[in-house]
Amino acid sequence: MMTGDTLRGALRAISASLEIPVIAVLLFLMAATLFLLGSLLAEVFTERARLKVRLPALADSLRAADADVEAVIRGSGLLKRQKAVLLEVARHPALTPAAREALAVRLARREIARRDGIARISDLIVRLGPMFGLLGTLIPLGPGIIALGRGDTYTLSRSLLVAFDTTVAGLIAAAVAFVISGIRKRWYAEYAASLEMALECLLERLSAAPGEAEAADEAEIR
Repeated sequence: MMTGDTLRGALRAISASLEIPVIAVLLFLMAATLFLLGSLLAEVFTERARLKVRLPALADSLRAADADVEAVIRGSGLLKRQKAVLLEVARHPALTPAAREALAVRLARREIARRDGIARISDLIVRLGPMFGLLGTLIPLGPGIIALGRGDTYTLSRSLLVAFDTTVAGLIAAAVAFVISGIRKRWYAEYAASLEMALECLLERLSAAPGEAEAADEAEIR
């Protein structure tokens, strides 16, 4: 039968064995945070710098009866992936209005889900950073307290140093990821709103195009 000392020793061994994995996870979270920060800055100087769309003007251009839809989309100032969605919808004139609308909804949801997935990475770091930072704080304190009882101040100072370093690492990763997540969520909300409005204007323009009603009737008959 296992005694209390044996159980406590097993628990202590498990806790001590987690110290290195916890530190490795914290280093990974910090590296991931640096990568996200770099990708955010790259997005600022690439996509965001080229985003010069004016939605009212784009809507008016798409609604114009004599407008070249694809040319309007290419010169709209939207982001590259937004233009790709609009062009994909515009390149299927044989579809019925209902089918075209379903295609637009599917493409829009795919794009929004892609952006949301990027934002969820930073959200995950926001949650995991403090958790692993706390683990990294508590795990070394056990040996440190034992060393204090023995008068071993060197081991105590090393344990406290590891505890403080892991706390700082977890909080820094979480703080930077929190800022990145907030910025990206605001950007992606604007992205989704502009894409949905542009798709609605495009669908309205395509539905009102000459011969649309006749093409839809023929497609339904077939």
